[in-house]
Amino acid sequence: MIPLLLKEIMMKRITTFGLLGLLALSSPALAAEPWEQAVATAIGKPGAEMPGGVYRIGLPRSDLHVVLDGVTLKPALALGSWLAFVPHGGGQAMVMGDLVLTDTEVNPVMAKLVAGGIEITALHNHLLRNTPHTMYMHIAGHGDPAQLAKVL
Repeated sequence: MIPLLLKEIMMKRITTFGLLGLLALSSPALAAEPWEQAVATAIGKPGAEMPGGVYRIGLPRSDLHVVLDGVTLKPALALGSWLAFVPHGGGQAMVMGDLVLTDTEVNPVMAKLVAGGIEITALHNHLLRNTPHTMYMHIAGHGDPAQLAKVL
């Protein structure tokens, strides 16, 4: 009698856990983590979950009309700003990214980012002879993900 009762209990648990697993798998796309929602809200654009728990937001500069040697550059090709956040424990995150900026945007953006605790890790160009001229600012930061996103 005891083995039969034990078997029934085990089957009920397996069935319950199996149903919960099916519900989780059949639900719509997994909801974003609260910090990811806060980042998306602050940036004004949702991102995508990447391998390794990285939350990446693509920010192509579609507002710029950049021409190089008579060829108009597509934002996704050479004007792709992006930010990548990864949780770092204790409600903290690390962010890295690459911002495409015009020459006149470099100084004010750099000043605002540095004042907000974001580190500028590189500033360089990827293109020569393009109009308007663009620069590429690599950034890094560590802290509360929503606060980092607000600064960015």
